[in-house]
Amino acid sequence: MPSFIWYILGSIALLSVLAYFLQEKFIFKPEKLKQDFQFKYDIPFREYFFDVEPGVRINGLHFFREYPAGLILYFHGNSRSIKGWAKYARDFYRYNYDVVLVDYRGFGKSTGKRSEKDMLNDMQFVYKELTRTYPEQHIIVYGRSIGSGFATKVASDNKPRYLILDAPYYSFLKVAERFLPILPVRYVLRFHLRADKWIRQVSCHTYIIHGTKDWLIPIKHSERLQKINPGKITLIRIHKGGHNNLPSFDEYHNFIRDILKY
Repeated sequence: MPSFIWYILGSIALLSVLAYFLQEKFIFKPEKLKQDFQFKYDIPFREYFFDVEPGVRINGLHFFREYPAGLILYFHGNSRSIKGWAKYARDFYRYNYDVVLVDYRGFGKSTGKRSEKDMLNDMQFVYKELTRTYPEQHIIVYGRSIGSGFATKVASDNKPRYLILDAPYYSFLKVAERFLPILPVRYVLRFHLRADKWIRQVSCHTYIIHGTKDWLIPIKHSERLQKINPGKITLIRIHKGGHNNLPSFDEYHNFIRDILKY
């Protein structure tokens, strides 16, 4: 075999090893907060800590109304912390919904070592804790970007009123293959987040909101998800919307209003 072929194969092998061990740094971009950090907002809220297991605490914020119509459990994207994501609570709070946002392990004040299995278990733990206060038929699970995988898994294992996915992926593997086409991503990736698999077990109606100009996760991901069960999955296209700017479109807020008021 020519030497340049061995060079190429060796380079791919080395990159695969690096991708396996360093992928968390590329997938997750957390903002870490000191444990004594004080959140400040101009609408009523409480801070929560969910003690999942020894050494693992999931931090959350609960924006509450006096007589809420229901609860939105919001799973955010792969960056920052609930300190920054909390501004989106207003999109639901204005329609008389309570909102709970939580940080994944290693984000904000949340603690614990990340793995797909453990992170999914954390979100299920949070959901079950919230059902102590809210009947499931009054809970809506919302997942944005990477959070869409966690939201879909939670919805598949429970019976919330609705599932709302904001710029979701078909599976995280498909996203990684797009950016790392020369690597054997299927064998290297430790976070698969199979929304395509879990959405088949979701019993409630699912609303997908996606921008037609999303370059990071193209709308074809949502189109493939909808084809799995078109009778129970509604795809809402935000024309000219990108990956991070959907709340800047009036159509986004109109659709959220219509879903919550239905």
